[in-house]
Amino acid sequence: MIIRKAQLKDIIEIQTLINDFAARDAMLPKSLSVLYENVRDFYVAADEDGPVLGCCAAHVCWEDLAEIKSLAVRDEYQGRKIGSGLVKACVEDCRALGIEKVFALTYRVPFFETLGFHRVEKNTLPQKIWSECINCPKFPDCGEEAVVLELGK
Repeated sequence: MIIRKAQLKDIIEIQTLINDFAARDAMLPKSLSVLYENVRDFYVAADEDGPVLGCCAAHVCWEDLAEIKSLAVRDEYQGRKIGSGLVKACVEDCRALGIEKVFALTYRVPFFETLGFHRVEKNTLPQKIWSECINCPKFPDCGEEAVVLELGK
């Protein structure tokens, strides 16, 4: 299994994976157009010539802030450190860009805490709340919690 930047050929599988979790109310669905527009944000885990096993994106929000989003791993591959590897790849991408802080909105706080993130109040992330969350059908009571990882300068 390798973790690599997503390619256009991966988008259909990424959408299927994300929308499977969305159908279980574990994340928001993504359209093909949104995924194609943001393909450069994504990393995937895959067997050499096999299917996408997991995906995760690092989306730049501001000059010092990025979001880890759309983390999904096929059910049968969970517990194998694939999610951790995907988040770490996204964090390293953010670090290389000079991002000072990354965050995620999640139902799985303990998972992110094992990677060094800590819980914060959502209102400490105004760029996210007022750019995307305000338009979400679940706003303001989605139940997700905010976690942050400080990368420094």
